[in-house]
Amino acid sequence: MVWPNAFCVPARPPPPRICEAAINIPRQALVGFACYNIGVNPEETLKKRWGYDTFKPLQKEAIEAALSGRDCLVVLPTGGGKSLCYQMPAAMGRGLVLVVSPLIALMDDQVAAAREAGLAADALHSNLKVGPKREAYQNLANGTTELLYVSPERLLTGDLYELIAPRLILAAVDEAHCVSHWGHEFRPEYRRLTEALDLFPKAARMALTATATPIVQEDIRTQLALRDPEILIGHPDRPNLIYRAFPRRDQSKQVLEVVRRHPGEGGIVYAQTRKDVERLAASLKKEGVSSAPYHAGLNAEERRSAQDNFVNERLDVIVATIAFGMGIDRSNVRYVVHANTPRSVEHYQQESGRAGRDGLPADCTLLFSAADLATHRWMAKKDVTLSAERERALEKQLRDIGRYAVAPVCRHGQLASHFSAPYPVVPQAAEGCGACDVCLGETKGLSDEEALLTAKKVLSAAWRAEGRYGTGYVVNLLLGRINDRMTANGHDLLKVFGLLKEAGEPAVRSWIDQLIVQDYLEVTEDNEYPLLRITAEGKALCQDKGTVRLGLPVPPKAVKKKAKAFQKAEKAGVTFLEADKELFEKLRALRRSVADKKGIPPYVICHDTVLIEMAAAKPRSLEALRGMKGMGEKRIEKYGQLFLDVIAGGGF
Repeated sequence: MVWPNAFCVPARPPPPRICEAAINIPRQALVGFACYNIGVNPEETLKKRWGYDTFKPLQKEAIEAALSGRDCLVVLPTGGGKSLCYQMPAAMGRGLVLVVSPLIALMDDQVAAAREAGLAADALHSNLKVGPKREAYQNLANGTTELLYVSPERLLTGDLYELIAPRLILAAVDEAHCVSHWGHEFRPEYRRLTEALDLFPKAARMALTATATPIVQEDIRTQLALRDPEILIGHPDRPNLIYRAFPRRDQSKQVLEVVRRHPGEGGIVYAQTRKDVERLAASLKKEGVSSAPYHAGLNAEERRSAQDNFVNERLDVIVATIAFGMGIDRSNVRYVVHANTPRSVEHYQQESGRAGRDGLPADCTLLFSAADLATHRWMAKKDVTLSAERERALEKQLRDIGRYAVAPVCRHGQLASHFSAPYPVVPQAAEGCGACDVCLGETKGLSDEEALLTAKKVLSAAWRAEGRYGTGYVVNLLLGRINDRMTANGHDLLKVFGLLKEAGEPAVRSWIDQLIVQDYLEVTEDNEYPLLRITAEGKALCQDKGTVRLGLPVPPKAVKKKAKAFQKAEKAGVTFLEADKELFEKLRALRRSVADKKGIPPYVICHDTVLIEMAAAKPRSLEALRGMKGMGEKRIEKYGQLFLDVIAGGGF
């Protein structure tokens, strides 16, 4: 398969319906139990409960759709404020809102955050203890519950119907991509949710996700039987994230380099296997980094302890498989490292999106090896027989993430293109996004002529090896490394021997990976040892039939430009005087102390952005605090004076 288009990131038309304005629905319209009464002001509720003056893009449209009883599909990037879309109808006193979520590990934190905003919230899931479970049922029976989180399995048991039905105005399905075979986290139980939702015909339905291509969006609409839904698709770009994708050479060293750039800050390192997780966590600990492993092989207490310590900011780095993180809402994660290639672009968008949820700059680094794709394929098939549909979806996902990782093209542009969104979002200068390795000059694309010549050299070596040897052997052949096996085969006499000696091993291995991803080379899986072979497309390319793109990282000393994201943050006043930084750390310490006493994560009290503004503005009164973003009435009532005392120079 020839692959030119994935590199040029062609302009595509936007999705069929991208809403830019509020929905024009009469306020007196009644649909079921949903009633948008005149006099109810969402902006006033937003300011009072959450401390914000304006909604984020498409939040108000989603809220108005729900209040009018209309179904809707909401696709907003991580940090785009999806939870507010279903919390607001509950906060406005319209009735009960049901939230179906697979994130059992996070439900209690979500409940705590909702309660901090003054909502009567509860959760029902398999990990709930007897006391809280009894209290949740009592609140439902009393009619006091405004917001109820449940797992899909819990809802499908069917015993909640009588308690929920009389007051239910909205059923929200979070992580809705789980319903789709084409999604990156397909869950069979999600396919049965319509059985339960049909029991509440008068309640509006809201499907929410951060990652959904057009085909997944359509599948969500079908599988959840959304009725003439409002389609609200936000732009997937996260301009505060700095994306980098490099060939993996020395995994531990490369991971440590990223961690060292963020001393004392929160970060997540994703690895592919439990063995990789344990090795990397041990390596970081040896270097004095505050870190812990997290994977399904640890016992429940070890996993709980690692997650709690990270969320509560007692731990800087967590090294994890993808078993960790779907429920992590720590707002000040400053970097995410993928030490192995993720399974799909959707996985990458979601996992990297756990960085910088507070809107401040954050680093997202991906270390790529084509071997990871083969491992993903093996892991997906080792215990189950995939349907033809799922196998096609898997292969497409692996192909797409491989292309993203090796393409010497703007990473922001590639991600936007994958989700069929235009990029740039607004007109920019010619130098690109300024927030990825390509646009920052950290990765250089070879010219068309140089790329074709280099590809021919690599492909010729694989062709001459006749598909009987692995990648390492072909690398040695191209580098001109003599060993007994090479001389016994007579390959040291070939014209391709030493053809790329000057390039060095990292470059040669990277080019092989890039040619595999572009389908010019393949690694066989039908042998005890994986063998490297040239494909029919590769042979055609050697005959000048086709196009190819190759890139290479630039040595760090050549990188001079500073990420635009950081420049923009500085212009917006994110950086401040040393005295302000000291005050910020004191406010963080207060927040952590209060959170520990209440048994909730610090971010539930407020985000770093709020503390940054406090440290710079130094408010002296509760009234001054009311003018700050993110400080709603309940938070000011609970914590306002504590913050003011620290700002005034006192302790806590």
